[in-house]
Parts: sequence; C-alpha cells; structure tokens
Amino acid sequence: MTYFIITGISGQPSFQLFLFLLILLIYLITLGGNMTIFLLVCLDHHLHTPMYFFLANLSILDISCSAITILKILTSFILGDNTVSVFECLVQIFAFLSLTCDELLVLAAMSYDRYVAICKPLHYHRVMNSKLCVLLASLCWVCGFLESIPTFMGIFKLTCYESNKMDHFFCDIVPLLKLSCSDTSFLQLYILTVGVMVCGFTPFVLTFISYIFIITTILSIRSSSGRRKTFYTCSSHLTVVICLYSSLVFQYLRPTSSINLGSSKYFSLFNIAAVPMLNPLIYSLKNKDVKAAIRRRI
Repeated sequence: MTYFIITGISGQPSFQLFLFLLILLIYLITLGGNMTIFLLVCLDHHLHTPMYFFLANLSILDISCSAITILKILTSFILGDNTVSVFECLVQIFAFLSLTCDELLVLAAMSYDRYVAICKPLHYHRVMNSKLCVLLASLCWVCGFLESIPTFMGIFKLTCYESNKMDHFFCDIVPLLKLSCSDTSFLQLYILTVGVMVCGFTPFVLTFISYIFIITTILSIRSSSGRRKTFYTCSSHLTVVICLYSSLVFQYLRPTSSINLGSSKYFSLFNIAAVPMLNPLIYSLKNKDVKAAIRRRI
C-alpha cells in the first residue's frame, strides 16, 4: 500500500463548508494567539522571567502541533485531496507524538517553576536562573522526540493493512493500528505501558507532586486574600494541565479494540484544535502581566 484515504471529520457534504470555516477560524485564533504570546515574551522585558520563557516554548509547540494537523485538514478541504502517502502519514504520527510529549514535559517544567515561586520564594531567582531554564527547555524538546522514536519504529514495521481508508481526519496512531492486519499486540502493550508511563505518566507525576507542595503551602497561608492571590498565580497553568490531560486520557488511555473511532474524533478535535486555541486565551485573560504587556505594545 502506498497511500491512505482520510475520511475526514464528517461524511455529510452539507457540513463540509461549515466545518471548513469553523476549523479555519480556530486555526487563525490559535496562530494569532500563540504568536502574540511568543512575540510579547520576546519583545517585552517585563516578561523575561522563567514562567513566560516556558510559556513561549508552549506557544511554539501549539503552533507546530496545529501546523501538522489542522493545516493539513484545511489543505485537504481546499484541494479536495484526502489522500496521504504512507510515509507522510508515519511522519505526521511521529511529529504529533513528539510534540505532545514535549508539551507534557514543558507543562511539568512550568509546574516546577510555580513550585519554586510559591514554596521557595526567597530562593526563586537563584534556583530558576537562565541556565537552568534553558537546560530544562532543551531536555523537554530532546526527550519528547527521543521518547517517540521506539513507537515510530514499531508502526514503521507494519506492512499489512486491511484497507487504505482511514476513519479519521488526520493520521493518528489509533486508527492506523485498527487498520493493520499485522500482529500489533506487542506494540499496543508497549504504547499502553512504556509509552504512557514515560511520555505521559512521568510528567504527570512530576506535575502532581509539584502541586501537592503548592497546595500545602497555599493552605498554610493564614489570610484568605493571601491564599486567593497565591493560587491565582498558578490557576492558568493548572487549567491548561487539566484540559490537556483530560483529552489525552479519553483519547488514548484505552485498548485499541475498545476505542470507537467515531467518538474518538471529537476528543482528537478537542486535543488538536481547542487546547492550543485555549492556551493563549487562558493565559492572556487570567494574567495581569500579559494584559499589561499587550497594552504597552498597543
């Protein structure tokens, strides 16, 4: 087999124009919002802090993830070509997995930044220095791509497929495994154990531990206004973490045989479209520093 046919989000022709306009709007908001955050962090010296350094990395990841998924969907709508070569499909899966792992690791690094800021405020500038921030960000990017290589090698060895019609709107690992007539039991076991443990569970545990210490410190503050003010500094990050992990759990943390591709499309759409779009909105609407930077730039 040399190519796959991507069926798309909906098979109803009457919905195609509406879906195209909706996805185009989401993509423009995602691109504009994340580019705004990235440029603000680069241009405004008030945002040259560890938290916004990691936020700029998160914006780059959201733009990249949207480019390899949503942009491909829009191109298929415009050109009317729903075919994708097998090699291009595998590369898209590898890029999507890598960027997702990168995003989880960056969120874990951001949670550590919030832990130091809230639990060790007197040591914050000494601990979260520029060298450590660059090192953490580099490790997040490198580890995310390295973690996806074994999974990519596993799907690269798949040679037999029952059909070339993929019931999805972009190349994802779950519909690909469902199409394969090769024995994928070991690969599925690897994804659910090693893949999830390393790529998903490890950053989740690191984030969870950081927030245990953060919540403990917040509860020890005597005044209610002090507790609210302290929690407000990490509420944006916590909202993004909950949105991303919730969509990934419903989308991937199940055996392939029990996943319904029809309902899985909606979780995938939320993951690749809504989450990257919401990230800059959450951080800009709930963050006084970002809103002040926007006013200064305007």
